[in-house]
Amino acid sequence: MDNPDCILIVDDDLEIRRLLVDYLARNGFEAIAARDGREMWQTLERRVVDLIVLDLMLPGTDGLTLCRDLRARQNLANIPVLMLTARGEETDRIIGIEMGADDYLVKPFNPRELLARIKTILRRTRALPPNLRPEPARCLCFAGWCLDTAERLLTAPDGVATPLSGGEYRLLRTLLDHPNRVLNRDQLMELIHGREAEPFDRSIDVQVSRLRQRLRDDSREPQLIKTVRGEGYVLASAVESRSTCP
Repeated sequence: MDNPDCILIVDDDLEIRRLLVDYLARNGFEAIAARDGREMWQTLERRVVDLIVLDLMLPGTDGLTLCRDLRARQNLANIPVLMLTARGEETDRIIGIEMGADDYLVKPFNPRELLARIKTILRRTRALPPNLRPEPARCLCFAGWCLDTAERLLTAPDGVATPLSGGEYRLLRTLLDHPNRVLNRDQLMELIHGREAEPFDRSIDVQVSRLRQRLRDDSREPQLIKTVRGEGYVLASAVESRSTCP
């Protein structure tokens, strides 16, 4: 029997930690908890974690900083992060996505919705992109850039390699799987997060902006990820599949 996925809950509220650990355990997950960033890092040193549920407001180092620091560590950069925020303000959600969170959920929330979000993130993280045939291609090259799909490393034309967060990888992979094709926000949200975009949800725009920075693409006059006004975004480049990366 396969080992259950391990979910790390990082929240300073004892009742929330107990509730989520118990609820997730009853739904087939192994759930462990940490009350702050220090305990989170200690747990990650000794355990393999499949997903982190990270509260925005924490004592000491806040969740946004922890998420950013997590993405900066190559051995931990690919762990999916679901961020919790007590405020429903758009700014909190945008900043969370900018720091590398894969999704967000506003408190108070229904545990069933949290469970659904976790399952969706894990499924999307592990699933092959739509219509991708099993083939030995490991590297996708475009405009001098190369994406190692096994290591999730993006290598620039000058040879500098950068690990991608889960959200960055899925967005880039989606665009690479549909080169020179305009994808609207709803399509991108469905392909990346498995749900429709909410009204006034700018998370896709933020992820595109973040990915443009990774690609050194001028946001004022982007050459790789172009904005098609009123329609969406398009990767304006041919894509070549290779069995090995340079």
